[in-house]
Amino acid sequence: MRAVRQRTFGGPEVLGVEEVERPRPLPGEVLVRVHACGVNPVDAAVRSGEYALLGEPPFGLGWDLSGVVAQAGPGARYAVGEEVYGMPFFPRAAGAYAEYVAAPSRQLARKPASLDHVEAAALPLAALTAWQGLIDRARLSAGDRVLIHRASGGVGHLAVQLAKAHGAHVTALASAARHDFLRGLGADELIDYRSVDFTEVARDLDVVFDSTAQGERSMDVLRPGGVLVSILEGGEKLAAAAGERGVRLVVVSVEPDYASLERIAELADAGLVRPHVEAVFPLANAGSAHALLEAGRVQGKLVLTV
Repeated sequence: MRAVRQRTFGGPEVLGVEEVERPRPLPGEVLVRVHACGVNPVDAAVRSGEYALLGEPPFGLGWDLSGVVAQAGPGARYAVGEEVYGMPFFPRAAGAYAEYVAAPSRQLARKPASLDHVEAAALPLAALTAWQGLIDRARLSAGDRVLIHRASGGVGHLAVQLAKAHGAHVTALASAARHDFLRGLGADELIDYRSVDFTEVARDLDVVFDSTAQGERSMDVLRPGGVLVSILEGGEKLAAAAGERGVRLVVVSVEPDYASLERIAELADAGLVRPHVEAVFPLANAGSAHALLEAGRVQGKLVLTV
């Protein structure tokens, strides 16, 4: 089968398509014929060597996938022909930039019926990050007031929709050029971070979803007992600051979770969550997708088709 691999750390140019052996599913696993795979910032960080999750190259990149079960091992949850999506194995290697991926069936869920494979592949890692932070850990509920940093990005634009689907009042932080996009997703208030200091205009919030490592500043806008959800920052210093200010710190490291993927699929099929796909590239152009991602101007997600 064809798979994108790299033999050294470096820029997008180190990614290339190679012929590799097709994996075989073990008991409890399925072999997925991948139709599309999502591209995430963590992929680029691993490729460059900035985030050494997978050790030294050579290795294959990618976690997000959507496809069709081509083979099912004994005891697997899905049958041949079923459409599934997910982000198996994270943070261990999944090699989702490939024609086939073998994965534990309990790390996948049935693809949302209302989404095509490209849209479904854009969901898992970003949507699970938002879900596990806001819903599982912060226990967001109707009426809560939440501020979302980087609201137009891959995780952020899904966090906005998930928060709205749970009845929250959403303040979205993004450049002014992204405000119309975010209004269309349901954001109630918008702050242009380029012209306004959010700590001067936001007050007494229940939850802040921070993907920018601005933890201590974000605490300034929380009410006593509020929750800071951080996906890039943690440690004793931030925990101590939270304790001093009387807020709760939640540090999220996303993990595979079929039950949450099923809930996200239900919201997608109800029209409450839909990923925005900025651009689609063929598998052989994975390097071009990484170059666009690192340019820092992507709204929503990028996806590779297989």
